[in-house]
Amino acid sequence: MSTDISRIRRQVCDLHAELVRYQLVVWTAGNVSARVPGEDLLVIKPSGVSYDELTPENMIVCDLDGKIVEGDLSPSSDTAAHAYVYRHMPEVGGVVHTHSTYASAWAARAEPVPCVLTAMADEFGGPIPVGPFALIGDDSIGRGIVETLAGSNSPAVLMRNHGVFTIGKDAKAAVKAAVMAEDVARTVHVSRQLGEPLPIADRDIAALYDRYQNVYGQTTKGDATA
Repeated sequence: MSTDISRIRRQVCDLHAELVRYQLVVWTAGNVSARVPGEDLLVIKPSGVSYDELTPENMIVCDLDGKIVEGDLSPSSDTAAHAYVYRHMPEVGGVVHTHSTYASAWAARAEPVPCVLTAMADEFGGPIPVGPFALIGDDSIGRGIVETLAGSNSPAVLMRNHGVFTIGKDAKAAVKAAVMAEDVARTVHVSRQLGEPLPIADRDIAALYDRYQNVYGQTTKGDATA
């Protein structure tokens, strides 16, 4: 278990740099967490620590109730929300939260980002939905994430008046979803300045999503889709 925790601590630390690289966070806001495989544990960043001061050693290990198992610092204020997601979505291996500018602007208006781009159909399989307003500190945000994403293809949710939460099979996939959510939120916003974006038919969204999720990219040797 200690080997897995060490690996996950390093991965979570390194992935926080991606949030900075893609300009999804400012100051100490935002966080990445990852489930420890085979254990009822998660790893998350400490609260209020500058991104350039993050190290694998100061990542915090918590149980799935958000209680500290290893670490000398207080965990992120969003830990209860992350823990709720892991408890109720066993397929999720990573959770990310950002206040990225364009996606958060849609969240401030409580408006889903409509699926008007093939890149959105690929990654999100439809619009990026809006979750309810919830205060920070307990599992209310986690409840909103789980309820909103139930039955949705989207790995991202815009929590009203707050920001973006994304999920993935692992922490890297959740970071990718956060990057893509901001990219499409920006593009759709720009499109609206020029006129009303044209919708994509539901059947085409479904076809694009299936292709991207099941065919796109490299496959293992001998795979039927190679």
